[in-house]
Amino acid sequence: MQNRPPPNAPACPTSASAYPAAWVDVRQFQSRLLNWFALHGRKDLPWQVDPTPYRVWVSEIMLQQTQVATVSPYFRRFMSRFPQLSDLAEAAEEAVLQHWAGLGYYARARNLHKTAQIVQLQYGGEFPGDLGRLCALPGIGRSTAGAILSLGLGLREAILDGNVKRVLSRFAGIEGWPGERRIATELWAISERFTPTQNVREYTQAMMDLGATLCVRQQPDCLRCPIRSDCQAFRLDLTAAIPGPKPRRVMPVRQYFMLALQNPEGAFFLQKRPPAGVWGSLWSFPEFATETDLIDWCERLGIDATTLERLPERRHTFTHFHLDYTPITAKVLTPLLANEPAQTCWHKPGAGSATPTPVRRLMNELGEIASKRHGQCKADV
Repeated sequence: MQNRPPPNAPACPTSASAYPAAWVDVRQFQSRLLNWFALHGRKDLPWQVDPTPYRVWVSEIMLQQTQVATVSPYFRRFMSRFPQLSDLAEAAEEAVLQHWAGLGYYARARNLHKTAQIVQLQYGGEFPGDLGRLCALPGIGRSTAGAILSLGLGLREAILDGNVKRVLSRFAGIEGWPGERRIATELWAISERFTPTQNVREYTQAMMDLGATLCVRQQPDCLRCPIRSDCQAFRLDLTAAIPGPKPRRVMPVRQYFMLALQNPEGAFFLQKRPPAGVWGSLWSFPEFATETDLIDWCERLGIDATTLERLPERRHTFTHFHLDYTPITAKVLTPLLANEPAQTCWHKPGAGSATPTPVRRLMNELGEIASKRHGQCKADV
């Protein structure tokens, strides 16, 4: 339970619409936040080393809906392979997706590649120092553009990522879901007003850090917060209610069958998915709407349907739907076809191609099972 303010504490507005200049001293807000950041802020994250616009941009895209602990090793590997924007622009999309595999939301990687090529061709490899032109690039929204300009170039631009939304919603006592247009507009106005002209890099990182380390979603550490004395949610004991949750909706479920064909060398037959849609441009198992369609496809290729083995159904959850898929496996001889179709390959687990997480897990699982069976057969001999 958080400590409540004393009875004689000065009054605060009861809604964001009553958010007056007299309520809060902006310079004092900035000063408290910057002093806290100097003592407690994060300064050793991999993208904070040499914070160029390119490095800031890649980190911001990776951090969308992904935790810092998950992103850090991916960022290091990505920067090792693509240390400059020109390296990313000149790379094949397959190589970019391969270094992204496992982070999910693969449209981010495709947009990253497209934007690198545009910046290289149209802007000479340098990000434009203009919010509008940045927001016109694939995959870059207003907050990401603000981060590139503030963290990468030291320019005065506001940001409003998930952490900052939470901090400002609580500070100003704005109830409701921050994704709602009306509330987002209010939060942008506050963020722009509070962003300083000096020390903008430190301020921007401080706002992110405050939301990531103290003003967290569950059980925020208000007593260590440098701005709690003016925080509306703290004063009214509303930190558990602010910000409001995203309205719930029933997640649709899609179902299909995955065919995992394995050759005697332990490689799996994969198809490259279309550029758009789920797992765009990644390598995946052949997919079928029904088991009958799968069996018909196998019979056309001369695969004995009696050798097919059905595994238990599994679920993979995307942002907007659940995917329930049933793996069906079989051992085949190579070549699978006398003339295999384009955009197909035989892939061994761990070989490094860009594959979705469920496909990679299933390949590893089946590869381990095959290895154990092979070891048992040798032991029996």
